[in-house]
Amino acid sequence: MPLNSGECKFGTDNIEETPWSLQRLLTNQLWANGRMKGQGIRVGVIDTGIDAGNKQLQGAIGSGGQSFVKGKPTEDKVGHGTKVAGIIAARPIKGSGFFGIAPKATVIPFQQTSEEKPGTAESLAKAINKAVAEGVDIINISQGTGADRRFLPTLEQAIRNAAQKNILVVASAGNGGADGGEKDMYPAAFSDDYPNVLAVAASDRNNERAPFSQSGKFVQIAAPGVDMVSTVPDGGNCVDQGTSFAAPYVTGAAALLKAKHKSWTPQKLIWHLEQTAERVRANRDDFIGWGVVDPVAALNDDTEPTAEPEPDKPSNAADGSNIQPAVLTIGESTEERRARISIYIVGGGLLAVGAVVGSSIAIRDWRRKTGLKTHGEA
Repeated sequence: MPLNSGECKFGTDNIEETPWSLQRLLTNQLWANGRMKGQGIRVGVIDTGIDAGNKQLQGAIGSGGQSFVKGKPTEDKVGHGTKVAGIIAARPIKGSGFFGIAPKATVIPFQQTSEEKPGTAESLAKAINKAVAEGVDIINISQGTGADRRFLPTLEQAIRNAAQKNILVVASAGNGGADGGEKDMYPAAFSDDYPNVLAVAASDRNNERAPFSQSGKFVQIAAPGVDMVSTVPDGGNCVDQGTSFAAPYVTGAAALLKAKHKSWTPQKLIWHLEQTAERVRANRDDFIGWGVVDPVAALNDDTEPTAEPEPDKPSNAADGSNIQPAVLTIGESTEERRARISIYIVGGGLLAVGAVVGSSIAIRDWRRKTGLKTHGEA
């Protein structure tokens, strides 16, 4: 839902401040030593289109793409797809503190939803297949359906098609989590069975689940999704929130990782992002998966993953393995009894010495008073 006093205008001003979701990144490390910024990576954005009227996106939109709703893929009357694309690959410009995570990646618009016509599972499947045919490296899907999986064979086949071509699919978990219940949202929930699908929840400024973010066993990772700044049609920046904007944050990180490790499969990209995520808990959970994505940590660690992450091992201090239980003593302990006896002995000795000294003084004084002498001795 739009913020900014309840409005999100198109053709608006840029936001000069750097948004919190980017402040948490150390960009001097993220792009250090001439590191690539997503060059050569093509990201298919299946959404409401990507508006070419925003200057931060004009150099980011690549050739190709298609509309499945009788529109133009480089026009976006809804604004959703333009925001998604900006979080992935918006170019830095003067006067805006906002930029994309992978500011040299290319985004390809596959428009399957419009102002007049909502998308369907079938049109989403067509868009996925088209993106696969055009040879994209990553597909971002910030949409989904809660329909029963049995009624989604065409969509599942499209995901399988992408898996066979080693294309990573990053999908939002959905915004129906306010009631606290778990619910599968597709295509994100295909992550349970397909190694190329990465399901993304939304986190807040404290790295906890955003209240609206859908939870479930399919959730693998989280990313900022609250008060998210991005590009809007006709120019300018706006603020919005949702798992729709957490997914492209992860997609941007995946684009950077893919540019650096071109041979890594989607499964390895997913494992690495999960392993290097900022953990809030020792194990994964159904709210934020393995934690909040950390693009800097992911890029700084070149270890090629060979398996899914493991829970953090508890430290000795945490698990209490080195803590010995205290002995419960009823009455006086051995140490206390020894101390008491010692006090008695010392005290008794002092009293005896005092008695001897006192008696000697008394006898001496008595003899002086009586003047009694025997053989020169008193």
